[in-house]
Amino acid sequence: MEYLTIGIISYLMGSIPFGFILTKIFLKKDIREIGSGNIGATNALRTGNNFIGYSTLLLDVLKAVLPVIYVKLNYPELIYIASLCAFLGHVFPIWLKFKGGKGVATYVGILFAINIFLGSIFCVSWLIIFLVSRYSSLSSLIGSLTIPVYIFLNDQISNAIFFGIMFVLIFYTHRENIKRLKNKEESKTKIY
Repeated sequence: MEYLTIGIISYLMGSIPFGFILTKIFLKKDIREIGSGNIGATNALRTGNNFIGYSTLLLDVLKAVLPVIYVKLNYPELIYIASLCAFLGHVFPIWLKFKGGKGVATYVGILFAINIFLGSIFCVSWLIIFLVSRYSSLSSLIGSLTIPVYIFLNDQISNAIFFGIMFVLIFYTHRENIKRLKNKEESKTKIY
């Protein structure tokens, strides 16, 4: 029963569409009709409103941090269930007909909640690739690949499998970006 309860609560928290909500409140617009149509932080920045963009980023991180930290402290054996369900909530939110974001900010929240060092590795990897390429999508893909590789090299096979699965999910949510990167059609991102 605990598995189910934690899974549902984590999913519901992860499914809160902050980019959609903030754009509706402050701009009276539907973020799904702006830029890429995605509800995540990168597209929220495309509204031209930095407050909405960075608030979306922060809230999408926190909506994973809160359930995962709670489970880590009270039901540590269920931490990967809470993590996966929070991520799936963001990518497939029940409130928006299961069409959500790409999950990167929520994934960052999961990483920091599980291990601050892992979150830091992702952020450093993301920033290095972004400063070189200016592609948020490429930075996210390489950053999320760095985590299972790092864990595998440190002989934590079972943990590497979980984060390998997370990388596959992020790869899946970025499949259109990958096509655009391949065709040199991907938009570069401004972060300020």
